[in-house]
Amino acid sequence: MARLWFSTVVLGTSLVASAAFAEQTGDVEKGKKIFSKCKACHQVGKSAKDRVGPHLNGVFGRAAAAHDGFAYSKSMKRAGADGLIWTAETLDAYIENPRALVSKTRMSFKGLKKPQDRADLLAYLRDFSDNPSDVPEAEPTAKGTDHDLDPAILALQGDPEYGEYLSSECMTCHQVDGSGDGIPSITQWPIEDFVVAMHAYKQKLRPHPVMQMMAGRLNDEEIAALAAYFKDLE
Repeated sequence: MARLWFSTVVLGTSLVASAAFAEQTGDVEKGKKIFSKCKACHQVGKSAKDRVGPHLNGVFGRAAAAHDGFAYSKSMKRAGADGLIWTAETLDAYIENPRALVSKTRMSFKGLKKPQDRADLLAYLRDFSDNPSDVPEAEPTAKGTDHDLDPAILALQGDPEYGEYLSSECMTCHQVDGSGDGIPSITQWPIEDFVVAMHAYKQKLRPHPVMQMMAGRLNDEEIAALAAYFKDLE
């Protein structure tokens, strides 16, 4: 059976869909076949080497032109210096039309016009990322998806005072002022985004083990209360 990659873009840290970059499911086996169009220039896998283009192991999350030892074009180096990171979204745009993203790239490939073909190819390349199991969790390798959370759960009106009472455990990691060193802010997070994300941890759709444990202790009303508290926290 073909493996499927369910890819997710996190906006902030939510699972709510982006209108600009919608849900897409990629088929790894189909992506492997599509990669045959790339093989003249690129390799992946244990023995992958640079050819006309750099090998693509670990491309997710890498800055443009950051692979040591490869002679990138000036345009690609400039894109990297300007902050271009290879995420699912930027890779999708580049594969669709390389010159639209990096105007004078040496990559002569005309691009894949079908969104499904690009999703399949990215699903295949994902398996060669540094931490493929983390790819669905968050940027820089994530893609957006709708949720299927029960509307009745979203409709719960949380008590912010109760949320404040419950929040002390959250504050052991998350800072009230929204700052943090690698820990995402949850201050002034939209209620729906908060609730959807917490239930995704409860259902073990999001893989962070500590958050799975924390969310697993909370019932629907408690999650709603925390969401209400953090939403208006100054």
